[in-house]
Amino acid sequence: MRWFPSRPAQRGSPRLGGPAIRIGARRLDVDGSVCQTLIVTGYPREVGAAWAEPLLTFPGRVDVAAHITPLHPGTAADRLRRRRARLESAWRLDAVRGRVEDPAQAAAAADAAVLAERLATGQGRLFTLAVYITVHAATPETLDAEVEQVRMLAASLLVDTAPATFRALGGWISTLPLATDALGARRTVDTDALAALLPFTSPDPAADLGETTVVYGTNTHSSGLVLWDRFCGGLDNHNAVVLAQSGAGKSYLAKLEILRSLLVGVEVSVIDPEDEYARLADAVGGTRVPLGTPDGRINPFDLPEGGGDQALTGRALFVHTLVAAMLGPLTPDEAAALDRAILTAYAGAGITRDARTWARTPPLLADLASALAGDGDAAAAGLADRLTPYVSGSHATLFDGPTTTRLDGHLVVASLRRLPDELKTVGMLLVLDALWRRTIDSPTRRPRMIAVDEGWALLQDPVGAKYLYRLAKAARKHWTGLTVITQDVGDVLATDLGRAVAANAATQILLRQAPQNLDAVTSAFQLSDGERHTVAAAPRGHALLLAGHQRVGLRALASPEEHRLITSDPAELDTLDDAEGEKPW
Repeated sequence: MRWFPSRPAQRGSPRLGGPAIRIGARRLDVDGSVCQTLIVTGYPREVGAAWAEPLLTFPGRVDVAAHITPLHPGTAADRLRRRRARLESAWRLDAVRGRVEDPAQAAAAADAAVLAERLATGQGRLFTLAVYITVHAATPETLDAEVEQVRMLAASLLVDTAPATFRALGGWISTLPLATDALGARRTVDTDALAALLPFTSPDPAADLGETTVVYGTNTHSSGLVLWDRFCGGLDNHNAVVLAQSGAGKSYLAKLEILRSLLVGVEVSVIDPEDEYARLADAVGGTRVPLGTPDGRINPFDLPEGGGDQALTGRALFVHTLVAAMLGPLTPDEAAALDRAILTAYAGAGITRDARTWARTPPLLADLASALAGDGDAAAAGLADRLTPYVSGSHATLFDGPTTTRLDGHLVVASLRRLPDELKTVGMLLVLDALWRRTIDSPTRRPRMIAVDEGWALLQDPVGAKYLYRLAKAARKHWTGLTVITQDVGDVLATDLGRAVAANAATQILLRQAPQNLDAVTSAFQLSDGERHTVAAAPRGHALLLAGHQRVGLRALASPEEHRLITSDPAELDTLDDAEGEKPW
């Protein structure tokens, strides 16, 4: 290893200038990090537009440099003529000696002939091209793994790479923005091949747009519209996350997408913590479910119609999940006691594993508490006491009777505004399960969307986060997209399940982010410096849409009529209420 200090310093004086560089056979240590350069030595015979884009959008820190030098037409013609002569003589020599024709040599001769014709007619030019890839990492072990991934990715594109052995410094310099090719590993290419390599793409998103395409707004980098179809076949799933700080316009954009999705035939369900979607639901003839009132009660013991042979088992398992969300994690003894009590409560209502009994009136949470109290086990008695607030105490409004509403219609809005804060997570889980059962038990196939506004409340609860993650994984099988809208981005990305839910969304929309969350957002979504600045200083209503390697800036654009239905500004709502003679929502 050799050390190249940036500037010698006297003993006892601080070092001036940049950090030292330590050079190894293949690796370079610079300022506490390590890097290695790969030389592209072979290219695929036929390429399409932007064929190298996977290399340019590699999720790790990778610098890709292309050194392009045009060849003088006379020099290019002379080199090509000599190359064709060598290929032709080699072919004739093989023919005279009776050897089998080399397919690679024959293909090279044919390509050279076509290229010579294009040069002669002025349809193309020749260039020398050198491509180098410098991979950066924090430790040598991580660097080895990153280099291996880059080489495997290059191999999948039919690109051959070789490490710059004993030329690590030259490789690093060649990928700096200095226009210096210190390695000289060049190949001759024509205009078409060079154009296909360049990463110039349109600022507009490219997707397989279908009948469920909606307009999100205007492109902030062009004069076009941002059209996006979450239900197209080109995406891994139909899920989306909308992340922003308070007041950035996330609910406005979400309501705009919901309104336009309804127009293209998407069935939408919304979990609304603050009754923000009431005006929209009334305007389009949707169904409003006010949880916490006699008109908005959902019994978790209801058995789904046509739920299959495992309907009773599925309900019992959900009651386990719901009770765990209400009371916290259960011990094995408590879980066993709860399971016995669930079956006892169903049996008390005349419901058994015989499907012919499932049409009978199901039990209530009070019946479960009675079954626990009569179990005779200490763990069961403890559970019965802890359920008292939900059965006959201050939290009983959510469970004190049978189901009084049906979640039917093209738009269903379940409002949690009338629930106390201690019950909102439980209410969100309860209505989310009811909406999911409605989706999977529906006899008709159509695109559906389930939107969870302020989803951080559910993601902060371990039981709720696990349920939401399972739903996000299974939604695609039922032509359904889950939309999670939240402002507490830091809390969401701080948990494994929160990051998994965000990563499992093929469509990710970032509005303005709080400064304390910028590092977490940048790391989770692999933002560039420019994208980080965009989400740090985005005006209200401006967003960054991420979908795989596609990144597009947009500004929400609503018509005056749409704006009237989706705005949440209190001053505007007060003016609208006075003009329409309505009470505030």
